[in-house]
Amino acid sequence: MKFEEKIKQKYLYSNNQNLFKKIYFFFQRIKSYRFIKKSFSGSAQDLIINHFFKNKKKGFYIDVGCYHPFINNNTKLFYKKGWSGINIDLDYHTIDFFNHVRKEDENIHTAISDEETEKELYFFHNRSAINSLDPKRKDEAKETKKVLTRKLDTIIENSKFKKKKINFLTVDVEGHEYEVIKSLNLQKYSPEIILVEFINEDARSTNFIDQNLSTVVESKIYKHLIKHDYHFINWLHNDLIFAHNSVRNK
Repeated sequence: MKFEEKIKQKYLYSNNQNLFKKIYFFFQRIKSYRFIKKSFSGSAQDLIINHFFKNKKKGFYIDVGCYHPFINNNTKLFYKKGWSGINIDLDYHTIDFFNHVRKEDENIHTAISDEETEKELYFFHNRSAINSLDPKRKDEAKETKKVLTRKLDTIIENSKFKKKKINFLTVDVEGHEYEVIKSLNLQKYSPEIILVEFINEDARSTNFIDQNLSTVVESKIYKHLIKHDYHFINWLHNDLIFAHNSVRNK
């Protein structure tokens, strides 16, 4: 038996407290810090996505409803590792902030929907995370504004990134997610991973304990993505994760 193993047998694996054991555990605690993973998402969604892309140093993302460049943001982790992409939000103040801190990205102030027209925005306040085009927010909103909407296809086609393969698409627009997904030509662009917020309005609350898998598989978002060669791979809090069928070969 090696000397190191003899020491461990005598002091570390014993039932008695001793100085060697305290020192050993102290250094193990310090060593463990390098394995701690930091998430910028609300429920660690970015860590799940990053596990799939862990060996990809350069990638391209699109973040619809980006909200904040650091807090509850699904693409900040990827920006840190060298990715770039398009961030979209209907709040000017949000995009102004992104322009200051995410200079490698293209940051666009607009509303996204499945048709390019004028729609009603149900407005709570500037920088609110729940400003929405979803009519179900009408009664709660402080005021209603008129905004012009654009399709995601149009945004990409007029972007400096238009020839990039979309690795990761994240959509969080407070109830208008289906319309955003519909505005993207999935046959042409086919993002590898799609993260989309799913709010079951019939549930007692948005807490995950009140959600039901059957409402997911019966939803328009689920059916639309399955129809376009995606499969459902994960569910975190109010976010669904889909992968394109082509990524199974990677």
